[in-house]
Amino acid sequence: MPALNIQIIWLFILAIPIACIAWTVTHEEIFSEFNNYCKDRVNNCRYLIKRKFFYLFTCEFCFSHYVTVLALIMTKYRLLLPDWRGYIIAGFSLVWIANCYMSIYGRLRVSLKKERVESKIQEKELEDKMESH
Repeated sequence: MPALNIQIIWLFILAIPIACIAWTVTHEEIFSEFNNYCKDRVNNCRYLIKRKFFYLFTCEFCFSHYVTVLALIMTKYRLLLPDWRGYIIAGFSLVWIANCYMSIYGRLRVSLKKERVESKIQEKELEDKMESH
């Protein structure tokens, strides 16, 4: 079992690709057709199990659990304990850190978009003033 400081480094680094994959699949334009299809299935499937299955592809929090399970299988990463309990602790810890990353990223994107819109408004106002003079 690696030292605790190595485990913590792994925790914060392994959460990055988990967050990246979960965010990309649930929010980015490259998956928009797939995402729209899943949203349609969530709203229009007759069976609860099918609605829940498709919902997991529209929610970054839900999807991050599945990405985390895959990451744990691929890396065999465990946190604090060397047995199955270490996988459970690692799994929930990775999900939590990954969702913190996604929350920060989401807020940053909103802030950047707001700045872009405000800048365009100011440019338009300046152009209008120059045209009126």
